[in-house]
Amino acid sequence: MPEIASRRRTQPPPPRIVYEALTNPDRDPVRPWLILHTDEQPPTIAEAVEPNLVVWTSIWLWRPDARIRFDITGPPRGGTTLSWTLIVDEPVPDGETTVRMRKRVNELINANLRFTFGQ
Repeated sequence: MPEIASRRRTQPPPPRIVYEALTNPDRDPVRPWLILHTDEQPPTIAEAVEPNLVVWTSIWLWRPDARIRFDITGPPRGGTTLSWTLIVDEPVPDGETTVRMRKRVNELINANLRFTFGQ
């Protein structure tokens, strides 16, 4: 499966908290962050290894083969480095679609999720 996009950024909480947020995005109804568009669906967990790996199934109804892999690293009590990788089956989407998908994951993870942690 080709990797079509990826990003890495720090998150303020320790890896365990980031892992919990990714594996249970609705855990805090006061601070929702996985706010989906009408053409999106909640992901399911395809794979998880606590506290370092989470793989989501696709959030896009129109691209059910897509996967989002999250690699979580950092000290148990410090900040976290969170990397996400967008993986799809062939055929790879065109450049415009890839950019749109990348921006959407980045918005969910490096904006919405990050803001719930006070950043």
